[in-house]
Amino acid sequence: MRADLRAFAEEARGFMPPDEGLALYDAATEAAKRLPQLPFLEIGSYCGKSAIYIGAAASEGGTVLFALDHHRGSEENQPGWEWHEPDLVDPAVGRMDTLPIFRRAVFDAGLESSVVAVVGNSPTVGRVWGSPLSFLFIDGGHGVEPAHRDYECWTPFVAQGGILAIHDVFPNPADGGRPPFEIYERALGSGNFSELSATGSLRVLERLRNGHEHQPGHLEFSDH
Repeated sequence: MRADLRAFAEEARGFMPPDEGLALYDAATEAAKRLPQLPFLEIGSYCGKSAIYIGAAASEGGTVLFALDHHRGSEENQPGWEWHEPDLVDPAVGRMDTLPIFRRAVFDAGLESSVVAVVGNSPTVGRVWGSPLSFLFIDGGHGVEPAHRDYECWTPFVAQGGILAIHDVFPNPADGGRPPFEIYERALGSGNFSELSATGSLRVLERLRNGHEHQPGHLEFSDH
C-alpha cells in the first residue's frame, strides 16, 4: 500500500488496527485482480478508515468502492454504549452524523474518484441493488438482527471467485460480540465460501466457484 495512503488510513478515525487494515487492502487488491470488471462494496463506513484501505485497492485496480452507511452510528455507537463518541453528534438534530468526517477523510486521501458514498440503510439499498461484487466487506451493525440481515442481503451478490471480508470476528465470547462470528460461521457452513486468511478479528473468505447459486433479490430471511 502506498505510504501516503497508509498514513491517511491510520490517522483516520475508527477502530481498525493497522494490521487488519493492511489485510483488508490486500484482500481487496486480490479481488480486483480476480474480477477487475466488478465493483467493491463495504457495509459500515463510519468515519472512513476502512474506506481508505479498500479505496486504495479500488484506485489501483481500476474499480470503484461503494461505501454504504446511514452515518447515524450503529447500536454500539449510541449514547450510553461503549463506542460512543459525543463529538460526532449533530447538535441540530441530536443524532450522530459521521458523513462529514467520512467525506473529509476520503477527500484528504485523494480517493473521491474511487470511493462513492451511498447514504442509506443496508436493507433499503440492498432491495434495489443489482450489480455483482468482486469484494464485499461487512462491518455494519453488530447486533444480531443487523449482522444477520447484512449477511443474508449482501452475500448473494458476491460473484464466484470474489472475496468476502467480515470484521470483528471473535471466536472467544469474552473478546467481543457474537453476531459477526455467527455470520462468519454461516458463510463457512453454507458451502459457498472458504477461508483465505485471518488477521486479528478480520476474516477473509472466497466465494467458491462450485458453490450453491444464490438469487439476489429473491431472499428468504431467517428469524435472526
